[in-house]
Amino acid sequence: MANYLAQFQTIKSSCDHLVISVEDVSDLWPTVKSSFEERLPFKRASLNNKTHNPVFVENFLAEFILTTDARLRSRFPQEQYLFWFREPYATLVLVTCEDLDEFKTILKPRLKLIVQNDEREWFIVFVSRAHPNNDQATKMAKKVYAKLEVDFSSKKRERCCKFDVHGPEANFWEDLEFKTMECIRNTLDRRIQFYEDEIRKLSEQRFMPNWNFCNFFILKESLAFMFEMAHLHEDALREYDELELCYLETVNVGGKRREFGGLDRGNDQAVLLNPGNKPLTQIVQDDSFREFEFRQYLFACQSKLLFKLNRPFEVASRGYSFIISFSKALALHENILPFCMREVWVITACLALVNAASSQYNDGTVAPEIEKEFYRLQGDLYSLCRIKFLRLAYLIGYGAEIERSPVNSASLSMLPWPKPAVWPSVPDDASPEVLVKEKMILQETPRVKHFGIQRKPLPLEPTVLIREANRRRASLSAGNTSEMFDGRPGFADGSGSDVSLKMSPSNKVQAFSMSRTNSSPGNFEGSVDRPMRLAEIFVAAEHSLKQTISNPDLQKNLSSIQDFEQKYMELTKGAADNYHHSWWKRHGVVLDGEIAAVCFKRGNFDLAAKSYEKVCALYAGEGWQDLLAEVLPNLAECQKILNDQAGYLSSCVRLLSLDKGLFSMKERQAFQSELVSLAHSEMKHPVPLDVSSLITFSGNPGPPLELCDGDPGTLSVTVWSGFPDDITLDSLSLTLMATYNADEGGKLRSSSAIVLKPGRNTITFPLPPQKPGSYVLGVLTGHIGHLTFRSHSFSKGGPADSDDFMSYEKPTRPILKVFKPRPLVDLSAAISSALLINEAQWIGIIAQPINYSLKGAVLHIDTGPGLKIEESHSIEMEGYRNAAQSSAGSENSSNVRKDSSVAAKECSLATNNDLEQLSLVNGKIEFPDWASDVTSILWIPIRAIDNKIARGSSSGAPLTQSVVDGMRTIALKLEFGISNNQIYDRTIALHFTDPFNVSMRVADQCSDGTLLLQVTLHSQVRATLTVHDAWLDLQDGLVHSGQGDGRPISGFFPLVISPTSRAGLLFSVCLGKRTAEDEKKAQPDSILNIRYGIAGDRTIGAHPPVAMKSKEENSSQDLIFRSALVLQKPVLDPCVAVGFLPLPSDGLRVGQLVTMKWRVERLKDTEEKRVPQNDDEILYEINANSENWMIAGRKRGHVSLSTKQGSRIVISILCVPLVAGYVHPPQLGLPDIDEANISCSPAGPHLVCVLPPALSSSFCIPA
Repeated sequence: MANYLAQFQTIKSSCDHLVISVEDVSDLWPTVKSSFEERLPFKRASLNNKTHNPVFVENFLAEFILTTDARLRSRFPQEQYLFWFREPYATLVLVTCEDLDEFKTILKPRLKLIVQNDEREWFIVFVSRAHPNNDQATKMAKKVYAKLEVDFSSKKRERCCKFDVHGPEANFWEDLEFKTMECIRNTLDRRIQFYEDEIRKLSEQRFMPNWNFCNFFILKESLAFMFEMAHLHEDALREYDELELCYLETVNVGGKRREFGGLDRGNDQAVLLNPGNKPLTQIVQDDSFREFEFRQYLFACQSKLLFKLNRPFEVASRGYSFIISFSKALALHENILPFCMREVWVITACLALVNAASSQYNDGTVAPEIEKEFYRLQGDLYSLCRIKFLRLAYLIGYGAEIERSPVNSASLSMLPWPKPAVWPSVPDDASPEVLVKEKMILQETPRVKHFGIQRKPLPLEPTVLIREANRRRASLSAGNTSEMFDGRPGFADGSGSDVSLKMSPSNKVQAFSMSRTNSSPGNFEGSVDRPMRLAEIFVAAEHSLKQTISNPDLQKNLSSIQDFEQKYMELTKGAADNYHHSWWKRHGVVLDGEIAAVCFKRGNFDLAAKSYEKVCALYAGEGWQDLLAEVLPNLAECQKILNDQAGYLSSCVRLLSLDKGLFSMKERQAFQSELVSLAHSEMKHPVPLDVSSLITFSGNPGPPLELCDGDPGTLSVTVWSGFPDDITLDSLSLTLMATYNADEGGKLRSSSAIVLKPGRNTITFPLPPQKPGSYVLGVLTGHIGHLTFRSHSFSKGGPADSDDFMSYEKPTRPILKVFKPRPLVDLSAAISSALLINEAQWIGIIAQPINYSLKGAVLHIDTGPGLKIEESHSIEMEGYRNAAQSSAGSENSSNVRKDSSVAAKECSLATNNDLEQLSLVNGKIEFPDWASDVTSILWIPIRAIDNKIARGSSSGAPLTQSVVDGMRTIALKLEFGISNNQIYDRTIALHFTDPFNVSMRVADQCSDGTLLLQVTLHSQVRATLTVHDAWLDLQDGLVHSGQGDGRPISGFFPLVISPTSRAGLLFSVCLGKRTAEDEKKAQPDSILNIRYGIAGDRTIGAHPPVAMKSKEENSSQDLIFRSALVLQKPVLDPCVAVGFLPLPSDGLRVGQLVTMKWRVERLKDTEEKRVPQNDDEILYEINANSENWMIAGRKRGHVSLSTKQGSRIVISILCVPLVAGYVHPPQLGLPDIDEANISCSPAGPHLVCVLPPALSSSFCIPA
């Protein structure tokens, strides 16, 4: 079967679509050929794939070929079996007949003979040539076609269709396409099954000794090619994948070593996209194929199918993996391949894949994730090509032109050297080229970095090239390598030696060059040839590469340094641009740094600075300080050349902010010197500089500074300096930020220049009054010369467990707390009950500081109307202790302030032994120092003035006295705080009252007309009162009975009355006329005179007047109290009777009207003046609770009632009960008649029963 390989390739190249054979029985094809071929390709076809799932194919290609065509008749049976995929997939039989007998005798037997082959899929097209106007011919054609359908069609499958040459029916072409695709589908299924069976047989024998891979390949690719012709590209791709796996599995089975290939001229160029680059007959070897060409052929077939499937992303993905794996295969055979064949092949493969995938890819046609991954793969291909290209450039002596950056060093130092069997030797006529290379090496001068930074160059070699090259020379052995270099000072490995860093720059360059160009080790013994010099290695590699590389573009790119740089920039930009469009944007930024190095070398500093800025931003964001230290000096140098002062200053700050171990102290001092000198120079455009990474700050350890609203203070801040030396700050300002809003707090400014030392510095700022709130450190700003700097970073210099340690992971600690306006002090009255009116009394003012000092406080006192200070007495001040405070300890200030009345109950007075006397000057009092932080009490002598005489009540109950009548106010204003900036105003209400409240009633009337008056004395103060004497001055119409002098008949004096208790006096009076002398002394009211004494405590309420404090304790001073009483003739018999009439017998119910009735009856005539009357009308009033009753009539009015004894009247009112239960009924009142003249008052029951409302049937639900 392998002998048919050439023919198989020829058939593949000439056949690209399926064949439909045409059996022209009646010579009709020339007539209908154009009509049939116009229908190709089929717009939509349905086929079955390998797994028998339907697949819809658009624009299905096919070709109609007559069975008499030479292309179908010249095939041998063996060829038809072997290359079955090119055989027709359907047979179209064209017939026509105009006579039914002719059909039966001639056409039908012939058709039977044609369709008897079961392997062919066929259908019949009956062509009708009857003219539409010829009815007889048309009818005959229909009869023949009907007979044709009966004979050759069945219920399971229709195999006939009719075509009218004069105008086919509308559905004919759809019918034709359907039958054609049905035949193709059945044929395809049959042939797929055939190939699968054959392939399975061969696959089971693949480990047999006589197994032939070529036979398996022909069958497998025949099946794949058949799928490709049928537009089943997914199935074709799957077959090639399986073919590749089978090849890799069997290529080296049994220990048989096959030729790898790749030795022909031009094999250095990858052919991953052209499967027809080399005929298969040229790469066949025994029963298989050479691996080098065949694996590329398989990938080319796969990529062709992937491009047809519009999947360039998968081409790039598979291609990158294939290049990596194939490169490893090339490394295994590197000793038989041309010099650097592996590197050259990888370069050409990457470039071919990148160009092909880019040309086939359309943006926006795939998902965003696939698009980013595609660009990532493109970037990887560019990067791989770039590294291999740099390796070739280094081998030919362009290493000095390669930037020794971290990315280049990381890539090239891990990339091994080529491993040829014999390292190429220098051609005999290459001496001039060697001299040029040596001159180039001697002229190499390593670029000195800005600021005089000295660094060990990063390596670009995995090992020393001169060692590797000489070790692989044919006449040297690996065992003599160490002997060859005995006595040598050591070869440079591209990174320089540690000793060279200690030399001067000129000596270092000389030693570096000599170590690389030394031609012999001195004493070299033995029969080996002289070792190659580095220049000779470069020239030998360059000549060998010219023999290896067949691509003229690649040869040109390596022909000169300028061409190398141009290609290097092209590859680097390609990789960077693709990475920028992918997920791996950081890779693109890193490669931007390589572009920047070339731009810097060419003098394009503007573009170099922009690229370096992106690289530095990436390294800084990722925290890669070692890499940042390599790139940042280059950016600073570009900025200095471009006169970018702001950028240059920022770079200096960033260099100083890096870890101290990355630069020496001398280098860090150079950074600071550049910054300070530029800051004090004349800057054209001064800009603020962010030094957050260099100057950090934090609050001092401990709790935050606490101030009250309006208080100034002093704030200490710890500033950490990252400068290596002292630096002078001409000015320094600190902004405070409120924590609960976005408003900026105050700005603190230093009063003079500040010198920051390296490390920790403590700076004090004067703090003006701030708004209430919690403040944190905001922004630190200042000036260094003409430079404005700014820092908003917190210090992280302290240990992690200290308060100085500030990190971005923990919340910012408040540095200042300004409390909201709150009671800093409380002024309240020390007494809890009323004082004596019209007497000098001590009032206590409690001054209580609430977590605030009252040092230097001044109290202003302003008395209200009816109140005056007894200036003849001094003001006393003593300590005051709050029992609640002493037990509770420190309490929230919001809970400390209490009402004065409550505070007096909870507090106890602690009197100091030395009570301090204070003077009132211009209405103000200055507090002593001892009262600055303790609660104290001020005792102020004061008198409440009231010129009205007290009046008693004439009924048994005492007269209710209004609190407002005895109320007096005193305004207090306390100035305290720093510079007395805090002011506290409060007006305190004081209650003054009479010592007694007097009530009087007629206790009894004797038969002789004498009246016994009972006078009740109610104590209104919280003090013990002692009554020493009492007498009554009567009004006109009343006289004392007997020879009384107006004193009570119960004369038990002294009478002691406890606080809030009462006592009674009994007087005997009678009606009578006074003498003429008494008439002159007549008065409208009776006056009760009481001489009494008081024993009280000034801390509680009423107490002896202030004047008594100067006397001895045993001495006493009586006080006089006078009260006016109104005496009337007593009413002993009622005049009017009120009765409540019974309610309805059915009871009361909520919501139902009910009539309430009262009967009023006169019991006696009302000629006497003591009973008020208005002709025959009396005033009535109904009182009812509005929540329980709704009144339907008038609640108040007049009714007519005769003044004669026995007259009656009924007062009725309509009302509605509102609630159920026992409730108080409405009450009838007679406002104009005294209660003493009314019998049975109040009239009516105490409670009445009200039933709930009756149930409504409309709300009932039947059971």
